[in-house]
Amino acid sequence: MDYLRLSPQPVIGVDEVGRGCLAGDVYAAAVILTPGFDASEITDSKKLSAARREKIAAEIQTHCLYSIGIASVEEIDEINILWASLLAMQRAVTALINQAQLKSGLIAIDGNQKIKGLEIENFEQQTFIQGDLRLKPIGAASIVAKVARDQYMRDLDLEFPQYGFASHKAYSSAEHRAAIQEFGPCRVHRKTFGGVREFLSRVPKSIEL
Repeated sequence: MDYLRLSPQPVIGVDEVGRGCLAGDVYAAAVILTPGFDASEITDSKKLSAARREKIAAEIQTHCLYSIGIASVEEIDEINILWASLLAMQRAVTALINQAQLKSGLIAIDGNQKIKGLEIENFEQQTFIQGDLRLKPIGAASIVAKVARDQYMRDLDLEFPQYGFASHKAYSSAEHRAAIQEFGPCRVHRKTFGGVREFLSRVPKSIEL
């Protein structure tokens, strides 16, 4: 789909990553592609190798407008993952609009949920199923968010090496589930999630929730 035909302009692509994980914050990115930017390689971040994602993300961050929003583990447990994902999106979009001093535009969101609570005059919201595949600004947002969160998981891996965060990025892999069963959850695990809450009583005294 040609995003340049959408109205109003500019189009702000928005996507999140980490919604299905058992640990860690949820990340969202908002991106406006600069006119003339070569977006030919942009697609759903999951379809790219890690090295390719990082290269494309660096190009987007160098040449385009972007912002990253985060909702914490505590917020995820308090308000649930759907609302936390929308909150991260809201933070990313608001920061980008303020940064770029935009007066109007179209907020293009991956999925089927508009960003509740985002009441900004002269900005419309439109959802796109498989938007990261169909619309370049959303694909760009998916790449930027994925690369940022992957780095966050590598940082957590240094703090909690027993869980293997650097490899599975906190998704519900067999390796991750086995580590939770063996060591109990740590402070970055989502205590309200199945696969975690069953093992809260097993938290070692040396690991602070």
